[in-house]
Amino acid sequence: MSRRTIAGGLATAAALALTALPATAEQRTVRFPSAKFPLGARPVPTKTMTAVTQGIDLYDVRAGSATDGYTLTVLMPSGRDYGMQHTAEAKAAEVEAAGETPSVQKVVRPGVADAPAQTVYMVRVGMWPLKDKKKAEKAAKKLKEAGLKVKVDYLGDDGLKTTGPWSAKVVMVDSRVFRGSYAASLGRSVAKRETVSSMVEAGKALVGVNGGFFNIHTSKALRGEPVGASVVGGRLLSEAVPGRSAVVLKGRTAKITELKTDVTAVSQDGTKVEVNGVNRAATTDELVLYTEEWGAKTPSGGTDAVLDANGKVVGLRASGAAVAAGMRVLHGNGLAADWINEHAWQNWTVKIVTKVVDLRTKRALKLTPDLHVISGGVGLVRNGKVKITAKRDGHDSINMILRRHPRTLLGTTRNGSLILATIDGRRPGETLGANFVEAAQFMRWLGATQAINLDGGGSTAMVVGKKVVNRPSDGAERAVGDALLVLPK
Repeated sequence: MSRRTIAGGLATAAALALTALPATAEQRTVRFPSAKFPLGARPVPTKTMTAVTQGIDLYDVRAGSATDGYTLTVLMPSGRDYGMQHTAEAKAAEVEAAGETPSVQKVVRPGVADAPAQTVYMVRVGMWPLKDKKKAEKAAKKLKEAGLKVKVDYLGDDGLKTTGPWSAKVVMVDSRVFRGSYAASLGRSVAKRETVSSMVEAGKALVGVNGGFFNIHTSKALRGEPVGASVVGGRLLSEAVPGRSAVVLKGRTAKITELKTDVTAVSQDGTKVEVNGVNRAATTDELVLYTEEWGAKTPSGGTDAVLDANGKVVGLRASGAAVAAGMRVLHGNGLAADWINEHAWQNWTVKIVTKVVDLRTKRALKLTPDLHVISGGVGLVRNGKVKITAKRDGHDSINMILRRHPRTLLGTTRNGSLILATIDGRRPGETLGANFVEAAQFMRWLGATQAINLDGGGSTAMVVGKKVVNRPSDGAERAVGDALLVLPK
């Protein structure tokens, strides 16, 4: 990889000499913007460019400066850090009774495409500069001793007016020059989590970023399961949450859309039944399909029909065993177990019909070996305009829309080039992260006409050339559910 440094959008002659660009500026279909940084007071960013390979450039982008400090936030009876005005005023009275001077702060969570604005109130106490966090912690201890629940808050995380700073990594893949392909990876199994670095190494990828959200509300051994659609090499490995954002990868094309999936079991006797899920924990009366990629045992307390590659029932068993290589298992409990016992007899055939439907085109995707799907977290940009679909995508809370977090972002340009970006956060004084509105503005600034938010927070990771190039907020790379890989061929 070669490198050049650009400060304020201007390159020195010496830096230019270090990099042999794959195409001239006139030939390139995706390029870094010359306009000022879109967030905060619109500062001039500093950026360093590294040519990864032909058609792929990596940018290290920094902008803004730290002016935010710390305050104390008093928690409401609900445990949240905000509430209605009367609740906040009652809590402020408790603070006064403890001998401190509170302020009741009105906070407006901005409206998004599918959810109106929301006004809430917070109770804050005191203000300390960045260097005086310990003083804030000492004041918090005093309020806790008075019976109040409080937390020390960095004001830059609020999502309100700020000067930064921001630290981002941006990979631009030029559709005209790049000759590789894109793929999804779930690592060694669906059930288990794995680092992006591990998946990049196994896939011999040039670049990798963490993918969609994974299920943290299931048993620890199964938390690699994606929350939403996952297709790897044409095989559906996790069903869609109908209508939620996703990115469809095919060869070296990427398309952002909304998906639904339909999976049906058709017995040899002609009886059809809906398969409720793919490679996830089953609830009462559900029929769930497990593939060899599951990497865990089927749930106990039900019935399994073991299917070979042709759909032949090669065995019926009590559930709670692994899925053998080359096999699939149709698992049912309750009423679903009754269906298996009545319509999936030994040596019968049960055909599994799978459809993945693009809700924008109303057409089913062809599940060919070069098709991959990663579920997105929230739609951000559509047809060049900010369109944040937080409610549809399950993230319409104040914490997700307004507050700043590390972000992993994916966008496509008008000509089909791909933009991958991470914005680091949760490091007061160093980098803030972004809220949804800022993330959308950032991707539009980079040239994306379509963009989505992938999983973020401690999951945010970008790997280039076997190296994690961003700084994960946990202090180390987190194991995640899936990853998007940029492959050399």
